[in-house]
Amino acid sequence: MQCRFFVSLIAVVVAEVVVVVVVEVVVVVVVIVVAVVVVAVVVVVVVEVVVVVVVVEVVVVVVVVVVVVVVVVVVVVVVVVVVEVVVVVVELVVVVVLVEVVEVVEV
Repeated sequence: MQCRFFVSLIAVVVAEVVVVVVVEVVVVVVVIVVAVVVVAVVVVVVVEVVVVVVVVEVVVVVVVVVVVVVVVVVVVVVVVVVVEVVVVVVELVVVVVLVEVVEVVEV
């Protein structure tokens, strides 16, 4: 009778230990899976943010380069036009002065 009691008691203790170990293993596996999923989600979000930031930075750099090129071209065109105007005015002045000199010499 006592032998059956001890065997039953040992069986119950072993069953409880097995249940506890199985539950702990399941909990550890679930925690690991959740951790991997969380890390994967964080990595995906970070990669998406980095990609968006890089794309935005590239677009900003391209826009800045285009604006700088346009400004430089406009400045060069304005300088060339101003120089041409100055050259034409100087040529006109030279022609007027030469005409005056020729008139004075003729007289």
